[in-house]
Amino acid sequence: MKIGIINGSIRAERATDPVAKFTQQVAEQRDGDFVYEYVDLAEFNVPLLTCALHPMVANKKHEDSNVQKWSDTIDAFDGFVFVTPEYNHGVPGGFKNAVDVLGPEWVGKPVAFVGHGSVGGVRAIEQWRQIVANFSMPVARAELNFNMFFDWTDGEFTPVERHTTELHGLFDQLEGLVTTNRG
Repeated sequence: MKIGIINGSIRAERATDPVAKFTQQVAEQRDGDFVYEYVDLAEFNVPLLTCALHPMVANKKHEDSNVQKWSDTIDAFDGFVFVTPEYNHGVPGGFKNAVDVLGPEWVGKPVAFVGHGSVGGVRAIEQWRQIVANFSMPVARAELNFNMFFDWTDGEFTPVERHTTELHGLFDQLEGLVTTNRG
């Protein structure tokens, strides 16, 4: 089964890169039936949702080739880890738009959250929990929060040792949801 680790920032200079890559590195240490794949949202150039056809009725067929590539990528996964920054006490607009342009590609697939920001991305994650409820996505209770004051030293991402263990707990919960969902 495949789980996508989505780097949810599209900014040129983004603190999300090392967080998402650390998440992927820890995932690669795991044994079992799950394959984790790194997905960089910035590589898809997803346009704003302006299509007249609502994404939930588009039948996974999208007019814009970038949206279609995004759709095909997301549809291939059984679950997700959203690695999200927190912007202005909320979710990043580019990532929210990338979720909004799709519909059935997300429906029913489990998700877990890794956040970062001045308070660990907790406000963005709380908003994501409400957003993904629309797609009936089971949500892992465990989340990981990287704080810009404690997990970065002199501008470099330096996660504390306990985060590796916490990530494994998050992956355990997500894999359990995916297995139950597929069962």
